[in-house]
Amino acid sequence: MDTVQGLEDYKLKEIQNIALSHIDFLRENFHFEDLDFFIQNIRPFGSRISGFSKKNSDLDIKIEYTGNAREDDLFNALNDKKAKLKIENIKVDFYPEKIEAWAFPRRGNWATHVSDWRGNWSPEVARNLILRYSKEGEVLLDSMIGGGTTAIEAKILNRNIIYSDVNQEALDRTKKSLGFKVENKSWQRGFKWDSRNLSKLEDNSIDLVLTHPPYVDIIKYSEGKLVDDLSNIHDIEAFCDEMEKVAKEFFRVLKPGKFCAILMGDTRRNKMYQPLAYRVMDRFLKAGLLLKEDIIKRQFNCKATGFWVTKSKESNFLLIMHEHLFVFVKMLK
Repeated sequence: MDTVQGLEDYKLKEIQNIALSHIDFLRENFHFEDLDFFIQNIRPFGSRISGFSKKNSDLDIKIEYTGNAREDDLFNALNDKKAKLKIENIKVDFYPEKIEAWAFPRRGNWATHVSDWRGNWSPEVARNLILRYSKEGEVLLDSMIGGGTTAIEAKILNRNIIYSDVNQEALDRTKKSLGFKVENKSWQRGFKWDSRNLSKLEDNSIDLVLTHPPYVDIIKYSEGKLVDDLSNIHDIEAFCDEMEKVAKEFFRVLKPGKFCAILMGDTRRNKMYQPLAYRVMDRFLKAGLLLKEDIIKRQFNCKATGFWVTKSKESNFLLIMHEHLFVFVKMLK
């Protein structure tokens, strides 16, 4: 059902946005400091969705989240009687459910975010990483900026960012996407650098590294035109060799005690599963970083999914519907 009984004039997305705005209000005004939670999905359910509600039925909304907050503590906080959410006089009850995987079926489209750069990670991924692993005023690095998602989120969240790419199209696009105004003094600086050579950056100068590398040559971002483009590499072992060089540079520029996050996926070759993500992870460990988290992220809206659905049926293999979000830490000396 695409409508909520009693709220037929509202689209589901409008109701979701109202709920999210209310939760933001609660965060700011009701002292949620001790509640560690990041919303992954929000959806109405129950009698008002099934169409069998009574006149005085509440609207039930499920909040899927990750973090350390207990479900009962979060339930009490979100349903505080002092700030009960009502939509057109219909009371809203929130039902938090802790999940182990990150899932963002609806891409964020706020500010200047668009999703037409193939393979770019969703704003929600960048936002969750930035909020959890950095503080306002700190310096971030994304050396494979692609569609500019990380830079946009850094600007919104009052973090300074150094972004780079070997592809001038990516740099031009990112610069253009940063044209919006914010009420903070964060800065953004872009450079045409190869992630394997960040020599212009000093040792121990970055507070958080976060980036989304290509998955070998699944998507050829420069269509083979740029020699330094890692997405031109087909051989998995050769790709991992180059990613180890990236990892060593990330380790060098990262401050001790700070974090490095990369999103990596797997692939298939000759119908056989290739654990690309874990092979890249191993190279980051070899470079000296320690693995703090391996977060499973569900994939949505893949452009090639239809093609692979047909292939999987013909050859009897499962679709790859997840990615690994590795969070590493550089230990204090």
